[in-house]
Amino acid sequence: MPRGRPTSASKTTTSIPPKRALSASLDSGNLTPPARQSKRLKSSPLATSTIKTTPKKSQYFTDSPPSEPESEIEAEASGYEDEDASVSAVSSPPEPEDEEDEDDHASSEEEDRKSKRKAKKGQNAKKAVTNGKSVVEDGVVAATAKAIIQKGQELWRPGVKSDLAPGEEVFIKLPKARGDGGVKYKEGIIHPNTMLFLGDLKANNDREWLKMHDADYRQSKKDFDSFVEKMTDRMTEIDETIPELPPKDLTFRIYRDIRFSSDPTPYKTHFSVAWSRTGRKGPYAGYYLQIKPSGSFIGGGLWCPEAAPLAAMRRDIDRKSHKLKSVLLEPAMRKEFLGGTSKDEKKAVQAFVEQNKENALKTKPKGYDAENPNISLLRLRNYTAGRKLSDEEVLGPKGPERIAALMAVLKPFITYLNSVVMPDELGEESETDSDGSNSEEEAA
Repeated sequence: MPRGRPTSASKTTTSIPPKRALSASLDSGNLTPPARQSKRLKSSPLATSTIKTTPKKSQYFTDSPPSEPESEIEAEASGYEDEDASVSAVSSPPEPEDEEDEDDHASSEEEDRKSKRKAKKGQNAKKAVTNGKSVVEDGVVAATAKAIIQKGQELWRPGVKSDLAPGEEVFIKLPKARGDGGVKYKEGIIHPNTMLFLGDLKANNDREWLKMHDADYRQSKKDFDSFVEKMTDRMTEIDETIPELPPKDLTFRIYRDIRFSSDPTPYKTHFSVAWSRTGRKGPYAGYYLQIKPSGSFIGGGLWCPEAAPLAAMRRDIDRKSHKLKSVLLEPAMRKEFLGGTSKDEKKAVQAFVEQNKENALKTKPKGYDAENPNISLLRLRNYTAGRKLSDEEVLGPKGPERIAALMAVLKPFITYLNSVVMPDELGEESETDSDGSNSEEEAA
């Protein structure tokens, strides 16, 4: 067919400028022009990357064959559009899709971190428990590992089963205190029930038993405190240096310190009290009494003194041993506390050393000669005197009188010890005067 003018169909088509065709094609394809991209996307590494990437498949692409363009202009425009779209997809991907990808990437990283933490915890738990044995790892003791992994063992203990309705409670009455047995309680006199309670405590020395017999304990403690209160009045008459203090400052607790002891029993099986110038504790020599079934004891002196008082005692014995020996040779002291020994200085000293040899030195103390005539007294670390008491000497109306009489026998011994370890100012002056007069007589 010869070339000529276009047909009517070609006449109806109008020429469209390339820029308008491009904008129309962009609108129809929902592509974002480069001018409207965000600054963040423009500065992304994808924009400057030279690596070619395949753009995502458009949702408009289907398996059906593409339709032919209606005209050459549309075909030309569509080709321009595809070229521009491919360039824009490589240089600057669409904003909404890119943000979703970044969010998905961040969430996936967070999930990966969580999964790694869980895996690490699982590995630590497996390391902590190995073959049902308790393993120490990172300073943590897995003490319950064996109980957890063993089958058939439970970590709880079933309680008491009862048919109680909701809101109902069960009250168990504690045992009441033992009856007086026809012997009335009197202030200042130890009741036989107190001795009975101490005997039962010795046979049942545990917390559960004492908790169930708390009434007996409180009754016995009250009885002993009343005895101590009345005895304190007698002690102030015997030794005027003893102050009037309440029983709580004179009596010892019934609880034992079992931290460094091989005996696990939690309670003492006796009641005890001490009188001194500062109560039951202090640097002064004092009087001591304990009551116990078939094991009561009375005594006084210095028990395990510190280094300074001990050095003072040894110095005084080395220089003036006659002062201590004169106290030990008194008839009442020898009769009650030295086994009734005769009026012999060596026998009295030997009886006193026998009572205090428990922790005495095996050799001479530092600074003293082994040939010292008073070496047996210098080796001592305790300076005490005491004796046992029978239950008849403690109980009944005659008990306080007997105890007070024995305390009066100990008074010269306690006074001598305090004059050495904690001398009064007046005593020091008188001692200096006497020493000075003696030295003047010797000089004359």
